Amino acid sequence: MAQELKKIPVFTALNKPNLLLGAERELTLFVGLFSAMLVFLALTWQTFFMGTALWFGAMLLLRMMAKKDPMMSKIYLRHIKYKAFYAAHSTPFARDN
Repeated sequence: MAQELKKIPVFTALNKPNLLLGAERELTLFVGLFSAMLVFLALTWQTFFMGTALWFGAMLLLRMMAKKDPMMSKIYLRHIKYKAFYAAHSTPFARDN
């Protein structure tokens, strides 16, 4: 008697990164907040144009970054936490020099 393998559905919404406007959510909200502060706090034409240029330029870069790797900023932050050199130890409880 042949038995079928049990199939478990995996929903793609649980595996996709959390993107907003095609870029990482946290970075998009940070750039939007910074651009809005620049535009609405100074209230001059120069800051209005600077804020909108910052928004569109940063979103272009963030979308390009998300196309390469949707979690690039998180990976970079984890990368800079690593030490440059890990000394060999005989036990995990050895002290760092």
